[in-house]
Amino acid sequence: MAGEIDTIQTFYQNHFKEPIEAIETLPQSGGNRKYYRITTASKTIIATYNANIKENKAFIDFTKHFGLLQIPVPNVIAASEDADFYFQEDKGNQSLLDVLQQSGKNDYVLELYKKSIRALAKLQIQGDANFDYSLCYPNQHFGKQAILHDLLYFKFYFLDTLSIEYDKQILLEEFEQLSTQLSSGKYQYFMYRDFQSRNILVHDNEIAFIDYQGGTKGPIQYDIASLLWQAKANLSVEWKETLFEYYTNEIVKLLNQSFDKEVFTNEYYGYVLLRLLQVLGAYGFRGLFERKEHFISSIPFALLQLKNNIGSFKQILNGTILETVLKEITSDSILNRFTSKKANIKTKLVIEINSFSYKKGIPKCENDNGGGYVFDMRGILNPGRYEAYKKLTGKDKPVQEFLEQKTIMGTFLTNVWALVDSSIENYLERDFDYLVINFGCTGGQHRSVYAAEQTAKHIQNKFNLKPILTHRNRENWVR
Repeated sequence: MAGEIDTIQTFYQNHFKEPIEAIETLPQSGGNRKYYRITTASKTIIATYNANIKENKAFIDFTKHFGLLQIPVPNVIAASEDADFYFQEDKGNQSLLDVLQQSGKNDYVLELYKKSIRALAKLQIQGDANFDYSLCYPNQHFGKQAILHDLLYFKFYFLDTLSIEYDKQILLEEFEQLSTQLSSGKYQYFMYRDFQSRNILVHDNEIAFIDYQGGTKGPIQYDIASLLWQAKANLSVEWKETLFEYYTNEIVKLLNQSFDKEVFTNEYYGYVLLRLLQVLGAYGFRGLFERKEHFISSIPFALLQLKNNIGSFKQILNGTILETVLKEITSDSILNRFTSKKANIKTKLVIEINSFSYKKGIPKCENDNGGGYVFDMRGILNPGRYEAYKKLTGKDKPVQEFLEQKTIMGTFLTNVWALVDSSIENYLERDFDYLVINFGCTGGQHRSVYAAEQTAKHIQNKFNLKPILTHRNRENWVR
């Protein structure tokens, strides 16, 4: 990662006169793209690094095309010669989902949704005109094979992880029929492919689209389905109906073909179902296989949304094996697998988390329960061996980036949390009152501090508990 930052910094300085004051590493998305915010005296810009050159070129070319139509996308300022990284306008950190979760479902947020939908309709219909679909990656058209891929994504990465019994051959035949049906949609224009509130940025009451590089030719209802049925947004039935009606009106204004609202709506519900299944597949892959916490925590939202709206797909499902499977995966027994027990006002459980140095010994438990977990971090590469990190700690961003990018820390903590979570769930169920979790390394300054900090955040987010966090060797940290 340091090499990427050096390359980006060199390229920037060769093309722009204003010196860089800071480069901040931003959180990664579901893909492999890496984002950095470059700060100068007068502005900030976003640098994106991605080894997938075709994907980068798609984003750059799409952006130029949509920019000419005055669709709200960030301007690409510059790109490297081989397109492994590029600079774009900084549209801020706040997504439409952030605004929704902070402000609630009010008139202001509803207007932001409408503004986004107006721009989406323009991007889809006007953006389709003279668009070079040979630029699309990985598919030039969202046809039968792409739809079947999404259905199988759900099957292999989510459904089959649950170990439930069903007729696999019949389900595959149903997927074949469903993909044929959905690929014959009447309204085929530019399809954003991942149009959700996380990919809509809000700044000064204006919106901007990001992450549209996966766009292709396809059924436009898929995009509005992605937005309105996003699990974590949890939009009400009233909002979904109001915004879908608003969308159809915007589409009618722009279409150069006759519009059949009944056909359009019937197709829409087919793409809603497809999108819900595709999202569960993505959550399964990113969460259950790659063990990314955000995706694991999203699974209950997606299952509940499917459960509460399964009646909307009655015409499509109509006594199929798929209908039986969906009812089973949204049953209480499956939901309970993914729903963590939360602390409440009556919860007695106190969780103590310590980082420590093995040179000073394992911390003694002052509580009468006798102790708890002790995790030895010394098998992980120590940032303290390197001069650049020696006087920093696991609380500092450069050390955090080193541990996340250069070591097995992510895998280590995934395994730690699997153990710890099982105890916390059991302790909450049995009304226990104390649990100790200790992380030790050589100096108690880098690895153990990072692990303790991240575990405290994990527990607070997952269980609504705020641990008592202590760094036992703080007074001996190298400064």
